[in-house]
Amino acid sequence: MPPRLRASVPLCLSASGFKRSNATQRYVDNERGVVLVVVLFVAFVVGAISAGAALVGSNASLINRYTSRHSVLVSVADAGLEEARSALNGDRSVYPDSGFAVLENGVPVTHADGSEIPGVRRWTYVGPTGVTSGQYGVFGSVVVRVEDNTGNQVIRRGEVAQESFAKYAYFTDVEPANISFGGGDQIQGPVHTNDVLKIYSSGATFLGTVGTARTVQGSAYGTFAHGYQEGAPYIAMPETADLLKLRVQATAGGTAFAGTSAGALGQATTRIEFVAIDLDGDGAVTGDNEGFIRVYQVTNAADAWYVVGDVPPDYATNGLANSPLCGFDDGSGFRAAADLPNTGTPSWTDALTSPDRRCYLGGADQLFGGFDSAGGPGDWLPWTGPVDPLVAGRPDAQYLIPINRAMNPSFKGVVFVDGKVAVSGTLRGRVTVAATESIIIADDVTYASDPASGACADILGMFSGRDIVVSNNAINAPVRGWPSWDYLSYDETPAEFVQGVVLALNTFTVEDYDSGATITEPCEARPWGRGCLYLTGGIIQRTRGAVGTGGATGSLKRYSYDQCAYSNPPPYFPTTGHFARGRYYEVDPVGFNLESYWNFLTPPEN
Repeated sequence: MPPRLRASVPLCLSASGFKRSNATQRYVDNERGVVLVVVLFVAFVVGAISAGAALVGSNASLINRYTSRHSVLVSVADAGLEEARSALNGDRSVYPDSGFAVLENGVPVTHADGSEIPGVRRWTYVGPTGVTSGQYGVFGSVVVRVEDNTGNQVIRRGEVAQESFAKYAYFTDVEPANISFGGGDQIQGPVHTNDVLKIYSSGATFLGTVGTARTVQGSAYGTFAHGYQEGAPYIAMPETADLLKLRVQATAGGTAFAGTSAGALGQATTRIEFVAIDLDGDGAVTGDNEGFIRVYQVTNAADAWYVVGDVPPDYATNGLANSPLCGFDDGSGFRAAADLPNTGTPSWTDALTSPDRRCYLGGADQLFGGFDSAGGPGDWLPWTGPVDPLVAGRPDAQYLIPINRAMNPSFKGVVFVDGKVAVSGTLRGRVTVAATESIIIADDVTYASDPASGACADILGMFSGRDIVVSNNAINAPVRGWPSWDYLSYDETPAEFVQGVVLALNTFTVEDYDSGATITEPCEARPWGRGCLYLTGGIIQRTRGAVGTGGATGSLKRYSYDQCAYSNPPPYFPTTGHFARGRYYEVDPVGFNLESYWNFLTPPEN
């Protein structure tokens, strides 16, 4: 069978000899159109990508420039905060009593090398903020506004606080040549002196920071947990004018009293007794409204001995035989030596040698079998405000002066005495006792809450225009009941307890520290004259005073530091004038108005 023939397809020859069909030509033309579109599309995409990249690069450049510029403004603002704080510490007059002061008003700002930062200006304002009265410390703010020539702004606020003298465990302006640290002294908190700090070869341990405006003598004998600084900045003591300012605060709360300067070093005609009362029946005296004072006063200067529980004026010949303050409890109540005969049972001799022998402060309830508003030669001063129903049933209700805001809304935390004042009792609350003359520690002064708990519920500051003295009375020191007898104790414990921060514009001392008993009242296991003086708080004094001797007279120091005095100082307690750095805030510049902002920072006081 012959092969089948395939039909041939006519060819169209081109000029080159090959000729396409019409259909093929149309197909090729279509392909050329698609390629053109694709090329145009790709070109467009590449252009868009290039434009986007350029835009992103431009934005990145702008962002980088803005970030860099913003960083400069922030740095300038932060530097302004520190420069302002430095200015405040260099010149206390810069800091206003109220409102704000302008430290910088749109001034140019320079680099560290002194060259000007182009287009940048700074405004700086300082002043008191928060509760500005000083009751809770002296706090303020530094506000810095920085702006460049394009309108970018940064505003920052830094809080500042004046350091309270209460921060110190020990502070002196003058260290006497004959007094040094030694004998195993241990000081727990910050220490500063403007004088030479001296240490005996018997050694001392400093557990806090130590600074002296001069030098440390005998440094090899000291153990310094945080080292020490010589040539530290001089810190000026408060002045009498700082003390007198507190009279206004006390007057507002009805706690300003007129005293006298009568009496020996450890005597006074006015005594403040801190009283803590369990009003809510919870078995404790830590309620916000449970703190009071009572004020006992004599008008005759010759009776100053009576107020502080001292020996009577005829003591040199009659001992305590004629004392209305010393005696014993015979089972039916207190019997004073002065009320007992020379012979018989009981006699005044029996009373003064009994295991139950005691001496009391003038006006004490124990002397009269209960509260007596006119007991002895003096009187308890009445409270001039309303008597709260919670205390209305008590015999001393009219004489309880509230030191709490619940019962005394105008109380500012200050008790002020023109003259000398003796203090004793249990404090519930936050109080500064200020006196133009000496403050006498007549008996234990303790807190209702244990300062070791860290609760910081109670704090006492004692600010004296002269001395703060631990009285050499029949309570704080052993006494001979009769001139020929051995020394005997007439207090419930051989130790004295003082909880609070003491600040004396002269000295803190123990009266007659270099005389008296030497073995009668041991300090812990160590034989001593007047036992341990346990002081928890701090001691600030212009000139260091003595509390005892190496011969075991006076008291043996047992001092502890109260951290609460650093973080929560007593009301209106004097400050060092040094501003410490506080919290830091960023402030929104949108709609910022300085006066409105400052008013916001300083709310009205109640």
